Amino acid sequence: MAIVMFLVKMKVRKPAVVFMLNLATADVLLISVLPFYIVYRFSGSHWLFGDGMCHFVMAAYYCNMYCSSLLMTSISVDRFLAVVYPVRSLPWRTVKRAWLVCGVIWVISLAGTVLLLIGEQTYTFPALDITVCHDYQHLGGYFSFIIFPYFSSAFSLFIFLPLLITTFCYIGIIRSLSRSQFDGRHKRLRAIRLSVVVLCMFVLCFGPANVIYIIHLVQKEYGDHSLYIAYIVSSCISSINCCLDPLIYYFASSQCQRYVCSLLGRKKDYRPPVEQMLERVHKDQQPESTPSAPITGSG
Repeated sequence: MAIVMFLVKMKVRKPAVVFMLNLATADVLLISVLPFYIVYRFSGSHWLFGDGMCHFVMAAYYCNMYCSSLLMTSISVDRFLAVVYPVRSLPWRTVKRAWLVCGVIWVISLAGTVLLLIGEQTYTFPALDITVCHDYQHLGGYFSFIIFPYFSSAFSLFIFLPLLITTFCYIGIIRSLSRSQFDGRHKRLRAIRLSVVVLCMFVLCFGPANVIYIIHLVQKEYGDHSLYIAYIVSSCISSINCCLDPLIYYFASSQCQRYVCSLLGRKKDYRPPVEQMLERVHKDQQPESTPSAPITGSG
């Protein structure tokens, strides 16, 4: 529904819409492979779909995470420029540049999954008669020189750094709106809600899944599997970002709010605040009308 709304109703005329359209596309990528992951977990972590499909599912899972993180950061930077530097940022905030940024994000995100596509992802435990997908990496020198540096670097580049940039942007947005004397309260509340949603996605969805998996890899080197259940839970919780993304669309765009309200059968006035203020002033200045007294002629 979001993709149709962006393409048909909103016509992709603003940079924010470009970023949100790509974010919705990344969610579709994850949703398309999520049934395989669900079957995998409900089968007792036994992979039934072959090694090639394991590579594809895990690459899509991490590509969605990396791409969503970078796209949300782009939305944050775009809003920061629009609020803090509304005039100076106009030459930079164009639809063409937004598509260019999205193209770079997709390339970087896909490049970040190359190791998942070429490395060994399935491992069979003969004693348990199960085949796991990605949960168990074959260790040795491969772990020391590739796996651990890979996931550590990916976490720093795709999660931690975007989190810092996003936090900086929303602090700047809220501070700028707090100093504004015109329509600041409504915009400030919307910025606060959007920042809460975005930060929750980093803190609850992206952060734990990556940190716990890295620690799980280290502990597994010493025969400690105590974090395996926590890793499974955190990896499942990370998929909730697809449920939170529609809130980003709603809070990031007043135009999106208008279309959502229309779909829900509600009417909401989204005229520019200047027009609303002038109308209120005009009504206040008009004299109250009094009923006219009947005209009586003199005899």
